[in-house]
Amino acid sequence: MAQLTYREAVARGIAQEMERDEDVVLLGEDVAKAGGVFKATDGILERFGPRRALDTPISEQAILGSAMGAAMTGLKPIAEIMFGDFVAVCYDFIANEFGKTRYMTDGQVKCPLVVRMANGGGVAFGAQHSQSVENWCMQFPGLKVVAPSSPADVVGLLAAAVRDPDPVIFLEHKGLYGTRGEVPDGEIVDTLGTAKILRPGTDCTLIAVGMMVPRSLAAAEQLKADFGIDAEVIDLRSLMPLDTRTLLASVGRTHRVFTVEENPRVLGWGAEIVSIIADEAFFDLDGPPVRITAPHVPISTPPHLEALVIPSVERIVEAVRQSLAA
Repeated sequence: MAQLTYREAVARGIAQEMERDEDVVLLGEDVAKAGGVFKATDGILERFGPRRALDTPISEQAILGSAMGAAMTGLKPIAEIMFGDFVAVCYDFIANEFGKTRYMTDGQVKCPLVVRMANGGGVAFGAQHSQSVENWCMQFPGLKVVAPSSPADVVGLLAAAVRDPDPVIFLEHKGLYGTRGEVPDGEIVDTLGTAKILRPGTDCTLIAVGMMVPRSLAAAEQLKADFGIDAEVIDLRSLMPLDTRTLLASVGRTHRVFTVEENPRVLGWGAEIVSIIADEAFFDLDGPPVRITAPHVPISTPPHLEALVIPSVERIVEAVRQSLAA
C-alpha cells in the first residue's frame, strides 16, 4: 500500500494503462517534456517515449481533434486540456462530436478517448482558471463524466475511463493535487457510474464531488461533535451516469438531503439530483432538499474572496444545522 499524492496518482493511473495497452497515448500542452503544468504527468515521457507521450501546440481544438481522429482509427488517447475553463475553446467536440460518433455511424465507429482537465478552485487562479465545469459536460448525451476525490479513486477510475468504449471527461480537482492518500499496490480498475458512501449516518445525507467531498466529511464530523447531527456523506465520483440507487437508498434512511456544489447555483448538478429525488423519493423526505452552492458570480482571484464563493466547512455546517432546526 503506497501513500501517493493526488497528482502522483494521475501519473500512476496513466502509466498503468499505457503499460497494459500500447494503443494508449497521451497528448496535450506540456504533458511530456515538462510533466504537465501541475506535474500530474511527470515521468510519462521518460518511461514511454515521444511516440506515445506527445507535446502539442497551444491549441485546444487541435488537441481534441487529434484525439478524436486517433480514437476513431484504433488508438485510445488520453488528451489533456490544461484548465477545465479552456474546454470552452473546443466545446464543439464536447457538445457535438465525441458523444454522437457511435450514434451517427450506426455503431460502426467508436470514440474511446479520455479528456483530462484540471477543474475547480481552491488555488486562487481567478475567474478564467478556477471554474468548476462539471455542468458544462454532463448535459450532453453520450459522454461519461468522472470527478474523483481521492488518489485511489483517481487510479481506478482513470483505468475504467481508458478501458471504456465511449468518451469520458475526467475532471481532476486542482485543489486536491497536493493531498495524499493510500493507494493499493498492483493494478487497480474501478467502475464508472458508482458512488461511495464514505461516512454512514442517520440524520441527513450530504452529496458531494471533488473538493467538496473532504469538506463535507469535515463538516459531518463537526456536526456530530457540536450538534449531535449524524450526517451520511456520499462521494458521487461519477456525474454521468449517476448512481441513483445509492442516492435514493440513502434518502430512504436519512430523510433529509443536502447537495454540496462548488459550481455556481444556476443549473448546477445538484438541481438534477434534487429533481430525481423529488420524482422518485418525495415521500421519504422529512423536509425540502437543500443545495449548498457557490453563488452565480465569477470566481475572484484574491484568496479571501475566493473563499467566500466556494462552500466552506463552516457554511456546510451552518446550512445543515439551520435546516434541521427549522
